[in-house]
Amino acid sequence: MNKDQVKGTAKKVGGKIEEAAGKVTRSAKLEAKGNAKQVEGTIQKNYGDAKAAVKDISRRS
Repeated sequence: MNKDQVKGTAKKVGGKIEEAAGKVTRSAKLEAKGNAKQVEGTIQKNYGDAKAAVKDISRRS
């Protein structure tokens, strides 16, 4: 696992917590912020996955 995969996963989890907090407190702003963090985390994790795949392919060559 590379740092982008770890950071992306952490952002997703943090975003889910933030979204849940927004729902509990009925704060649309906090909920939206949590959703945005989840998207950001997904993108970063996917980037890390792609980097890992390229590295794996280059090792096989």
